[in-house]
Amino acid sequence: MKLEDIKLVENFLAGDDGSFEILVKKYLKPVFNFLFQITSDRDTLDDLTQITFIKVWKNIKKFDETKNFKVWLFTIAKNTAFDHIKKKKTIPFSFFETDDGYNKLDEISEDSILPDKILEKKDLAKDLEEKLKKLSELYRIILLMHYKDDFSLSEIAEILDKPYNTIKSQHQRGLKVLKEKFFEN
Repeated sequence: MKLEDIKLVENFLAGDDGSFEILVKKYLKPVFNFLFQITSDRDTLDDLTQITFIKVWKNIKKFDETKNFKVWLFTIAKNTAFDHIKKKKTIPFSFFETDDGYNKLDEISEDSILPDKILEKKDLAKDLEEKLKKLSELYRIILLMHYKDDFSLSEIAEILDKPYNTIKSQHQRGLKVLKEKFFEN
C-alpha cells in the first residue's frame, strides 16, 4: 500500500493528474472521518476536508518519498483540524454524536449473524461509545486512530508529533481507563 501511494505521487508529479484523483478517492472518507473525530463539527467537515486536500496538492512536491504518504496526509489533516479548533476556540468533547461516527457494525455482514446477536453488538457498540466519551481527548484520539483507522503507534506518534514512548504509554493508559469505565456503575 505504501509503495502504491508513492507510485501515485510520482505519477502525479510527472504530470498524471489522474493519480492525484486516485489518492483523493482512496483517502477522502478516512480523512473526513478523522477530521470529525477531532473536531465533531459537522458544519465545517466538508470545508476542512477540502482544505486538507488543497494543502496536500500544494505541498506534494515537498513530500519525502522515503516516508509514509498516509502518515504525511493525516498529519496535514490533524494540523488543519487543530488550526480550525484554535480559530473557533472550542474543544470537542464527543466523537460519537451520530451513527456517522464510529460504528463497527457497518463492517459486519448481516447474513453471518442472527438478529439477537446484532442487537447485542449494537448495545455493546453504544456502551463503548459512551465509555469513550468519558476518556480524555488525547486517549480517545489515540485509541480511535489505532483501532479504527489502523495506524500503528509509531505512525500516531509521527502524526501527533509526540515521542513514540509517550504515545505507547498513553495508549496503555487509555486502554486501562477504558477498561475501568466498563467496570464502574
